[in-house]
Amino acid sequence: MSHATAVRHPRGGLFFEDFVVGEVVEHRYRRTVTQMDNMLFSNMTLNPQPLHIDRHFCENETQWGRPLMNSLFTLGLMIGMSVSDLSCGTTIANLGMTDVVFPHPLFEGDTLRAQTEVINKRESASRPNAGIVELHHRAFNQNDKLVAECRRQVFMVRRPA
Repeated sequence: MSHATAVRHPRGGLFFEDFVVGEVVEHRYRRTVTQMDNMLFSNMTLNPQPLHIDRHFCENETQWGRPLMNSLFTLGLMIGMSVSDLSCGTTIANLGMTDVVFPHPLFEGDTLRAQTEVINKRESASRPNAGIVELHHRAFNQNDKLVAECRRQVFMVRRPA
């Protein structure tokens, strides 16, 4: 059964059993990132990096000539874009993220799209109502340049009996 034909949680998420190793899901939501996103996120996380919040600095002192989107915002947005398609209501907890990379900069005004590949899954040894799914998230800008990716291990609810 593919994720498209799965009987979902009322909030829309897949249960552990519905994840198919090797399946790639193109996420339905896209989002244009803004200066306000960059300013709010950087300020909420107490990150004074001028690469994100100081246009004059970026124009005069960086190779980019304009602000870069905060990479942790990009990471959060990429994973967030997957939630409605994969895990809304069925995630117990994130267990970790590895291999996080940002191979191409994301700038204010770029539009992000994301996809997720199911890498692996296994039943939980300690909780019979749960399993662990390993996902590979990727995000691309409007020109199909890879701007972020990570592997994520997530603790998922099993389908109720």
